[in-house]
This record gives sequence, C-alpha cells and structure tokens, in this order.
Amino acid sequence: MAARLDATRSAVVRGYLPARDPAAAAAATSLVDEALGHLRAFELRPIGELRTRVVDEADWAEAWKRHFPVLRIGRRIVIRPTWRRHRATPGDVVLALDPGMAFGTGLHPTTRLCLAALEALADRGLVAGTRVLDVGSGSGILSIAAARLGAREVLAVDLDPIAVEATTANARRNRVARRIRARPGSVPTGEPPVDLVLANLIASVLVRLAPDLAEALRPDGWCLASGIFRDREAEVRDAFGRAGLEVDERWAEEDWLALAARRQGPAAPEPTIRP
Repeated sequence: MAARLDATRSAVVRGYLPARDPAAAAAATSLVDEALGHLRAFELRPIGELRTRVVDEADWAEAWKRHFPVLRIGRRIVIRPTWRRHRATPGDVVLALDPGMAFGTGLHPTTRLCLAALEALADRGLVAGTRVLDVGSGSGILSIAAARLGAREVLAVDLDPIAVEATTANARRNRVARRIRARPGSVPTGEPPVDLVLANLIASVLVRLAPDLAEALRPDGWCLASGIFRDREAEVRDAFGRAGLEVDERWAEEDWLALAARRQGPAAPEPTIRP
C-alpha cells in the first residue's frame, strides 16, 4: 500500500513491547533511543524525545469501544456493537458485532466498501441461495452479512486463530452459526468451487492469490475484492484478468477501492453444421 507524508504536520510513531521481560524491554527501549539520536544528527526534521509508558491489557480490550458507534452502511446494513442499542426499522439487516482483537468493525473504508458492494450484489440476486467463501474473515462481519442477505452456506477462513474464534462467536451471536463454518486457512481450501468469494485483503495479497481466488469460484461466479489502494487498482485488475476474473463493477471511498469480478465461464461450443 502507498502512504502520503505531510511534512508540515507532526507525526507520532508508536511501538508496543511485551512487558513480561523487563530487561528485554529496557534493552529494546535503549536501542530505539540510540537510533533516534543517530537520526537527529541528520537534521532532516525535529525529532522529539522518546517516551514510554505501561499499557494495561484492559486498555486494549475496552478503551476502543467508546469510538465504535452504530453504523449504517448502504441502504439496509446496520452494524450494531453488542454494547450499544439500536431500534431497527423495517428492512434493516442488523449485524450485532464484537470484533475483539480481529479486524472488521465497519470503521475502515475497506470494510464499508465490501458491505456496500455485497448489498449491491444482493440487490442483483447474486447472494441469496449461494455458497460463499470469505477469505481473511477477521471478525466475521462479511460472512455474517452474506448469511443475513440470504447466502445458503458460508466458509470463513483466516490465518489468525483469534479471527476464527471471533467469526464463530459473532456468527452464533447473530443466529447464523448453522450457515457459517469458520476454520484456519486460506485459498486453496480443498473444497468444491463456490458462487461468491469475499476477499477484503490488501492489493499485494490479492495479486498473489488471484489464481487461487479464481479457482475457488465456479464458472460465472463472483469475486468481491477490497483493501485496494487507488494507485494499485491497475495491478489488481491485471492480475485478475490473467486469472480469468473479469472486473464488472467498482466502488470507491477516499483512497480505497472495491472491485466485483466475474469468473469467465467456458467458451460456448462451436455450432455443428449439418450438410
């Protein structure tokens, strides 16, 4: 992914170290402080003093919750944190979510794009009754949305065991556990092709996995990919094209994109010419 630096504003870099070994933490802090001293010698820009503090585990688990409101995405999808209340209106698809330490709250543009795009595909009749694969499921937010929008069966895979646990717990919380199966892993899954693949990853991973994402789909199936920074779009499109995935639709928010691509089906047979 690309990043832009505004040299007129201050920047803060935070790093976190396990505190179980105080000697190792002190040595690492000393090393960083020494490296910052070397950087100051170049006089590229002012560098402040290194500051340290102890962060309790409770801070990680609870402090972020006050910044997670009820979110409406698209016309129907509502993300309700489990610790907040929401009065649903007719037609709302409410996702009760507690992401824990897994990615996927709806606060990031990539997740919002995926949810809006998933709703758009559902409006076209491309979700109801389908078999879905969610690659990099995180909190399970996309798997649950697909199930709530009518998917018949969802396989959610993630390399992080914490994400698998979060997906399972959130599926149970939303009463769709019978339709969502979460397990560790990625593509290829070793299972039959599905109708719809959800892949909220990053551009470099989408490029690398493009052939496997295509193989996971039946002919004419759809891949919904997000996590694409705007200046990586062409690279992802090229990789998808080489894998037999034809981009059909595009959504954008800020500098992020989501793409819907269809796996090209087999060519129609040549007509038989009879004498």
